[in-house]
Amino acid sequence: MSEEEEAVIEAEEIIRCQRIFVNHLDSYSGRNIGKYLSSCIVGASLEEVAEEEEEEDEARSVAELSPAKPKEGIYQIVGTLSQAESRKPDFAQEIYTTTSRDELLARMVECDVIIYNITEDESQIEEATWAATALHEVMAQFEKQKVFILLSTIMTWARSKPLDPDDPEIPFTEEDYRRRKPHPNFMEHTNAEKVILKLGKTNKTKFATYVVASGVQYGMEERILHYFFKLSWLGETPAIPFFGDGKNFVPTIHVLDLAAVLQNIADHRPRVHYLVAVDESIQTLSEIVKCVSRNLGPGKMQKVPKENAFLCKDLTQPQLDELLVNLRMEAVFLKENFNIKWVAQNGLVESIDQVIVEYKQSRGLLPVKICILGPPGVGKTSVAAKLCKHYKLHHIMIKDVITKAIENLEKIVAPKEVESPEIEDEEEEEEEGEEEEGDNVEEAQELLDSVKENMEQNGGRLDDSYVIKFMKEMLTSMPCKNQGYVLDGFPKTYDQAKDLFNIEEEEEEDDLRSKVHQYDKIIIPDHVVFLNASEDFLKNRIMNLPEIVVAGTHYAQDRYLRALSVFREINTEDETVLNYFDELEIHPQHIDVPKFEDAENRLIVKEIVKDVGDPRNYGLTDEEKEELERKQAEERLIREAREKAELEHKEAEERAQKLSNWEDWSIPLRNYLMKHVMPTLMQGLNVCCMVRPDDPVDFLAEYLFKNNPEFE
Repeated sequence: MSEEEEAVIEAEEIIRCQRIFVNHLDSYSGRNIGKYLSSCIVGASLEEVAEEEEEEDEARSVAELSPAKPKEGIYQIVGTLSQAESRKPDFAQEIYTTTSRDELLARMVECDVIIYNITEDESQIEEATWAATALHEVMAQFEKQKVFILLSTIMTWARSKPLDPDDPEIPFTEEDYRRRKPHPNFMEHTNAEKVILKLGKTNKTKFATYVVASGVQYGMEERILHYFFKLSWLGETPAIPFFGDGKNFVPTIHVLDLAAVLQNIADHRPRVHYLVAVDESIQTLSEIVKCVSRNLGPGKMQKVPKENAFLCKDLTQPQLDELLVNLRMEAVFLKENFNIKWVAQNGLVESIDQVIVEYKQSRGLLPVKICILGPPGVGKTSVAAKLCKHYKLHHIMIKDVITKAIENLEKIVAPKEVESPEIEDEEEEEEEGEEEEGDNVEEAQELLDSVKENMEQNGGRLDDSYVIKFMKEMLTSMPCKNQGYVLDGFPKTYDQAKDLFNIEEEEEEDDLRSKVHQYDKIIIPDHVVFLNASEDFLKNRIMNLPEIVVAGTHYAQDRYLRALSVFREINTEDETVLNYFDELEIHPQHIDVPKFEDAENRLIVKEIVKDVGDPRNYGLTDEEKEELERKQAEERLIREAREKAELEHKEAEERAQKLSNWEDWSIPLRNYLMKHVMPTLMQGLNVCCMVRPDDPVDFLAEYLFKNNPEFE
């Protein structure tokens, strides 16, 4: 066998049997890195094929390529968990749950690449150092090279002095790693880096070690930046806080790009053993927070002094240290030598749309969009309110939308008050903002005047064109896009639905009915519910309402009957609002209200929830959990007190019954004893006293037996 053939066989063997150990596969970094590597083909990053070459390769036959192509295999992921109760990840082939380090070492010896992440859990620093040292001691047993990768943090560079005091904008690179100065809270990370690099210098053919200084990780479900993402998504604060002046530069990297760096190290085994893993962005903390706020939240930021930042309960001290770091770094080596299919090469700000999609999908924060339709008085508003409470959605009613739109227009045209200096918006765009604001004021004033004039002409009602405009603005608002909504009783007609949800087209074909609607997927409801009931049922329900509820509303008899008649008329035509949703394959859920009649519509809501599914949000807040626990505790105490009272009452009744029974049967028993038992027994006792036998009990028994009156 030639040397070339032996080399090919050896390469195939390496490709077939690559096993990677990753610690804490249930952590943010471990989970995403492990999942990414589990889908990678061993050695895939070694080949970078140009587009023309790919096309030429596709034209060739499989037979020509097969002899030269090594057998492909996918990395096998094994590792540990940070929490013993955590579920084994689907991508992991095996989880090591042993508490014995000797057993863990034996398992790691079976792996080709060992990755230890110390960016999230400080307790892993000591374990990573032990693992590398233990592997180094037994490296003579290795049949082929093993690679140890320490995933560290750029915080080991946090206090490094500028390369050129006259030009602080010069970025640090891998070549400057000997000059790095760590943040005081990350000294142990630096010491671990030094130990790992030293262990890899003894015999590189047997045991190679690498250190990767990772930027602040983001992407997928988010980690440190999750604080800003969650505040923005919830929309409960008018401005998103950032700490300090926000002018500090924060090196970042998408967690999947970091995983790609580790894949390249496993494949390439590069000559450089200290690598910096950051993207190409140069972004300040305020730019990052502003980007998240504008694309996911209220669009404004609030400056929080550094000393107050440590009062934040949602961020730990190390996480705050990372957010407040001020470093310019450039990953020169991986840009020049690695084959990375970047997810976010230019950073978070440039890739914010994709990052937000990942965030929502990873955390299951998908909007729930429901439309409730039905005749007047059927209970739409009551059901919608309960659904909003259950799913934490926004209740959209025509009247409220119009009122809020007019209020917003009046705020825009009203004289501006001086804003709080702590709340900042687009500082660098102030001049442009002033010009746009002037135009907006004129447009708002013009729209406000036309709306008021239209309402005066129509007796307080507003034309559909304005209603549709305001409704679209509401449905495209950030809260509705984030959490979702319950649309209460609108649209009422086919045309309203078409105007509200369809995407406007320049030219429409003549045969419109044969054409599928081009609708706006962002605002279209996912679930349509039609509540129906007979006219007699509805009339009886309205008649039974208290006078105080009916007075001044559309439930007054004349107004209600007219509204009900109009509803029946527009829903007997071929083109009803339900037909519109049917054409889009969004088939309404029909509910016959009388079948589920109850005072609070709980059965109807339960039926809708069964069709819609579970809530898709963060769940209960801490306050809501406390309130729920308090109510449950109160209910438990009431239940226990009631059960105790019932038990005591039952025991008292049983005692009274026994006492009554005793009185009933004790008298006949006494009479029986006095007549048939006591005379013979008294005689026997007298004789026993006179004779005084050794066994008086046996004597008495024999006496009673001999003198039994029945035997006589």
